Amino acid sequence: MVVLNRIYTRTGDDGSTALGTGERRPKHDLRIAAYGTVDETNAAIGVARVHLGGLPELDAMLGRIQNDLFDLGADLAVPDREGKPERLRVLSTQVERLEREIDQLNERLAPLTSFVLPGGKPGAAYLHLARTICRRAERVMVELAAKPEEKITPAAVQYVNRLSDFLFVASRAVNDDGAGDVLWVPGQNR
Repeated sequence: MVVLNRIYTRTGDDGSTALGTGERRPKHDLRIAAYGTVDETNAAIGVARVHLGGLPELDAMLGRIQNDLFDLGADLAVPDREGKPERLRVLSTQVERLEREIDQLNERLAPLTSFVLPGGKPGAAYLHLARTICRRAERVMVELAAKPEEKITPAAVQYVNRLSDFLFVASRAVNDDGAGDVLWVPGQNR
């Protein structure tokens, strides 16, 4: 259980922050950037959910994803260290659930004939925004994982990769199952 009695601590006034292990790192550290960008993704999903009236099934999926993103943040905030007790980690079962939900949403979609521009209904546009933030989170996580001294669980990287796919498919679902997608027209404005 998490208990937050006090919001400000002043411990970050020096430009550092604590990981879940208690270790202090500069606020510009890649690990901090990774879970901060995951948090941005979560916030963008929250905005999208406000615009999903009439889509309770998708809203429930996004609610589960928001909870998963807190799991992912906790995973990233506690580096995997040999000999240390295991902490909360993203699991392959969470990735598999995302895959099933992508397939479920994708079944109803009109086939794509071009790339999709972010737009259409507000909820779809916000899901596209969440998708791009999620892609940035993935890039930061992959960069972090490339450092020999930093470990990230494979399921964590897989999760953000699938999540961006989910958000793309979900945006199309919001746009009347793809019928309301705004399509790219190559060279239209030459």
